[in-house]
Amino acid sequence: MPRQFPAALVVALALAVPAQAQEVAKDPPKDLPKPAALVSDRVKDVPALTPGDAASLKPGTVLFSDHREAASANPESGLIAFDAWRKARAAEAAALSPWPGYTEPDYTQTVNGVAKPRHETLKVYVAEGRFVVAKPPSAIDLSAFANLDFLAKMDPVIRHKRLEPAEVTPTKDPAAAFAKRPDRPWCGAGGVCIESRYDLEGKLPLGVKLANKLELGSSKKVAEFVSFQSELRVLPPAEAAGLAALTKIDTPVAGGLEQTIFWVNQILRFGKFLAVMQPAPDDPNRTVVTTYMALAIKADVLERKQEYARVPVLKNLLPVQVLMGNSSFNTGTSISAGVPTYARNRIVAFADALAKR
Repeated sequence: MPRQFPAALVVALALAVPAQAQEVAKDPPKDLPKPAALVSDRVKDVPALTPGDAASLKPGTVLFSDHREAASANPESGLIAFDAWRKARAAEAAALSPWPGYTEPDYTQTVNGVAKPRHETLKVYVAEGRFVVAKPPSAIDLSAFANLDFLAKMDPVIRHKRLEPAEVTPTKDPAAAFAKRPDRPWCGAGGVCIESRYDLEGKLPLGVKLANKLELGSSKKVAEFVSFQSELRVLPPAEAAGLAALTKIDTPVAGGLEQTIFWVNQILRFGKFLAVMQPAPDDPNRTVVTTYMALAIKADVLERKQEYARVPVLKNLLPVQVLMGNSSFNTGTSISAGVPTYARNRIVAFADALAKR
């Protein structure tokens, strides 16, 4: 049975404040400070990426778009329902889902000894980045980035270890079979399986302990970390070739790198980082790199509100606020900072790695 965490992690995020902070929560600041990553001069926020970007971009600049509206009062700005995503942005959904034809999962959940069918709905956050590298695609060896050492440099606070394909959760656990690829085993196409762990930062571990105490009598306890399993691989040429329809840049795709998160212990259902390399249309000695970060959040996590009303500090720290980086209690530059900051920093780190190698 898939383990369910009824917003436990985000409850913990929201609760992770000292007692004196409760007075702040009653009258929250109207203008939250932006993390440093969000005000970097190197990153230029744009409404959307366009084919013309490739000619005007200079090395060192990263274009970034995540479909969020800057002045929107909608706390879910930047999120889209999974089915709506498939219809509105079909090419993007096809490329960034765990596998072709992926649908929201159905599985059996046992509650109080009674097995019941469950359909899980998802909401997806997608970030796009684009930058140029001052060298031709032939000078970029993507295999140098498809390993644990590279992942460790991308975000040093996340720890990784290699995982044998036979040991991945969807293969070992019959209740997780809905996360198995239908066309091939995970990491069975030249990729490497990886198990990763991120320990919550700042005051968040304290919040986890408090959240677990509040759920007295519940067996659904939250971990003080996020763990996930993924497949990291260089895309085969035939598979990468079709991604030109996604980037909309009119040059052949020279290569692609992909990390697919297919199992997470809480909050998320899947994630994907994708990088596509193409010669610049105006200069074959430059490479245009288009990157994508997709994270699918369990919708029931975002929808929980009333159950927190009895806890004063939670009134202004809803799960969606914390996950989207809109809480004054977001911290750091990794996952604890919120999904948008994490995605932005991952894309910038990849741009730096390509430029320096």
